[in-house]
Amino acid sequence: MPSTDTRSSHAKKRSGSKPGAVRWIIPIVLVLAWLGVMGVGGPTFGKISDVVTNSQADFLPVDAQATEVQDRIGDFSDSEGIPAIIVAESEDEISRAQIRDLGETAQGLTDIEQVTQVSPPIPSEDGQAVEIIALVDAESDTATVVEEIRSELGTDREDGLNIAVSGPAGLVADLSGAFAGIDGLLLIVALVAVLVILVLVYRSPILPFLVLITSMAALCGAILTVYWLAKEEFITLSGQTQGILSIIVIGAATDYGLLYTARFREALHQTESRWHATRVAWKGTFPAVMASGTTVIAGLLCLLLSALESNRALGPVTAIGVVFAILAGLTLLPALLAIFGRVAMWPRIPKVETVPEAHEQADDLEHKKGLWPAVARLVDRKSRTVWIVCAVGLGIAAVGASQLDAGGVPESEFVLGESEARDGLAIIDRHFPGGAGDPTYVLASEEHGEAVAEKLDADDDVASVAFNAKDSPSGTIPFPAPQAGPLANAEPTEDNGQVLIQATLTYNTDSAEAQGAVERLRGELAEVDPNVLVGGTTAVQLDTISAAERDRALIIPIILVVILLILIVLLRSILMPVLLVATTVLSFLSALGVAWAVFELFDINQADPTVPLFSFVFLVALGIDYNIFLMSRVREEVVQIGHRKGVLVGLVTTGGVITAAGVVLAATFAALAVLPILFLVQLAIIVAIGVLMDTVIVRSLLVPALALDIGPKSWWPSGAGSPGKHRKVETSTVG
Repeated sequence: MPSTDTRSSHAKKRSGSKPGAVRWIIPIVLVLAWLGVMGVGGPTFGKISDVVTNSQADFLPVDAQATEVQDRIGDFSDSEGIPAIIVAESEDEISRAQIRDLGETAQGLTDIEQVTQVSPPIPSEDGQAVEIIALVDAESDTATVVEEIRSELGTDREDGLNIAVSGPAGLVADLSGAFAGIDGLLLIVALVAVLVILVLVYRSPILPFLVLITSMAALCGAILTVYWLAKEEFITLSGQTQGILSIIVIGAATDYGLLYTARFREALHQTESRWHATRVAWKGTFPAVMASGTTVIAGLLCLLLSALESNRALGPVTAIGVVFAILAGLTLLPALLAIFGRVAMWPRIPKVETVPEAHEQADDLEHKKGLWPAVARLVDRKSRTVWIVCAVGLGIAAVGASQLDAGGVPESEFVLGESEARDGLAIIDRHFPGGAGDPTYVLASEEHGEAVAEKLDADDDVASVAFNAKDSPSGTIPFPAPQAGPLANAEPTEDNGQVLIQATLTYNTDSAEAQGAVERLRGELAEVDPNVLVGGTTAVQLDTISAAERDRALIIPIILVVILLILIVLLRSILMPVLLVATTVLSFLSALGVAWAVFELFDINQADPTVPLFSFVFLVALGIDYNIFLMSRVREEVVQIGHRKGVLVGLVTTGGVITAAGVVLAATFAALAVLPILFLVQLAIIVAIGVLMDTVIVRSLLVPALALDIGPKSWWPSGAGSPGKHRKVETSTVG
């Protein structure tokens, strides 16, 4: 094998030849192509909210009862729409004049094109509140219409009434308002956090911006692709998916950028030629980035197995983002660094110097100064103690995971901070039956309709019952039927042998009590009519939670199997992949445990079932990422210098870059917490904690200590690292 001095002289000879114009063409073309992507995709940032929906009903599984009922409501009523419940409250009894004036103002809301119908005022029994139902066209921009309604009604009223617009339409409007910062605030916070970290890592005024440009180019390409897919209705895009996409792309692209720049800087120490350094860095980075990206994409695509449309959409949307992160990290950044050369690293410009062989680096660890040589010495000397202490510590933290309440969150609690819709629900709860204005819909066969209505009317959790009737002025017939008056002879609307019944619950529609009542009623009504279906807002929430819990039980094991198989192929081993997956799962449970303590501290422990699922997808896929970066490099070193030295050299050479990558990813996910959305805040906390645990504890201590304690057998059955099995090679090919 050629000596180090010989390789260095060859590198210098290659660097002495002047690069031809052709060497500049490829990087310049790549940069121009990505500038084109940014030019076309950049303006899409402001338009993507046009294809976003935040209504829970839009994400229900096709076979859910609530979905079937929702699809049929229009067949029984001429006044279909999303109810915006207008409630007015006063400390004193509301006068007839106030009610009349409020009713006249409300009827003026029909001038808003998307408001299809407005009910007369409905006073409460105590006389201190009034309720009005305005139906908003389901095909309209609900949030915009609600804002118009709120503007028309006004907040500074001379009559002393406290007015709020609530109900399903009001909740959607408040949620959309909370997502309003997703295009600007979230992106700015994430980019600033990444920039600060990159400046601290590189201590250069140029290189951090080259990495950020790469991340933004990847995001522009991903946003452009996702926008058109959503516009053509190939995918359903929600506000939370849009936010997660931005974070995933910025985090992944920056991580890949850190890997490449580390290899590029290392290559510049061996040659004066930027072109030779580019080739060496690209070949060294490509396998690790592709292995990492493939693992993340495979994990994300497992979400396609979800019963919920929101989960199914998140999988391909974020996978598209990772694809663009890989493309930008392997094309745009290498092109930019090839063009800038050593100047990109200013003022810490790498100089050509003799690089020790891998075995020489391992032998020098005993006396080498710095954090990572010190960590390597600790892991080497106390391997069993280190991994046992780490495992026990993580295990203790994991106990808290069992205390996390992931059984669902009332829709009114989705938005943190002020919420007019939530205030309105509180007014309804004080003065009306909780479900007033937003009934539970029961679809029954015509022959059993009367018996189902009787069962509902006799139920303590049901305040009132009515049949839908198109020929009724109000669109409904109260049950029991009136004995006199215009509704005495009215008939319920029948369609396809079925009738629709409205049951107003005594509880707020988004409460746990209401969900319990609907779940119980489904069972009891099925005894009266085997084909009965129960829908409405409460049923939508109940079916969404049930589907999310099924997804969690199905998808998590599948992701583990998929990632395990990828690692077996990548590392050509069985035992080592099993260890990596096991440590990552332990890290995930520990992150949940620590997050539970944080949630308790801030009184936000109630979580949606998708929070643990999404946290698992991101933490396992991304946590395995760092183990891939470490162990792929370790395996290459093991082949050269044997198991023990290979583990130590791999740990030291990847320590700085992987730690920086972990901090960047944790910071980008933490940026999600700037949006006042409970789901995103909880996800941000869990993933940020988990990524830091993976980076600092699992990858730095637990995995290397386990590998050293088990010895060469950890590569079973390949035999890599066994005495006599390793061989010398000139360069390592994995970063």
